[in-house]
Amino acid sequence: MISFIKNNPFVLSGNLHGGAIVASYPFDDSKNHNTCCVESKSPDNEMFKHLAQTYANGNPVMKTGTNCDDHFPNGITNGAYWYDVKGGMQDFNYVYSNCFEVTFELSCCKFPRASQMPKFWKDNKEALLAFMEQTHLGVKGRME
Repeated sequence: MISFIKNNPFVLSGNLHGGAIVASYPFDDSKNHNTCCVESKSPDNEMFKHLAQTYANGNPVMKTGTNCDDHFPNGITNGAYWYDVKGGMQDFNYVYSNCFEVTFELSCCKFPRASQMPKFWKDNKEALLAFMEQTHLGVKGRME
């Protein structure tokens, strides 16, 4: 994956997981490696919050922020605030390839049944499309 990421520069990436219902943004790793509850902000923290919130707002379950016995205000969290992860993919993408990656935890169950996929698609389709549209944000131009 490292070689692929470095050789194929992306602007935006979404990482799909199960085990919670939340949009988690960098950094996942913290300086002090706390177990929770200390935010580790990237220089683009506000943009990451916007990207995570865009996704969460498009997911009717996620945006409530109260799922799976967890509470995530507005359905988003800083990764390190939730729990510290050293060497995670979203931090790698951001630091080494300038790609804005957000992790989408889509199910309380870590390994949901295949029969649940139509509901996941229904709950996440608009969120995924809205997230992908965010590639059009930013300053564009040409230097000569």
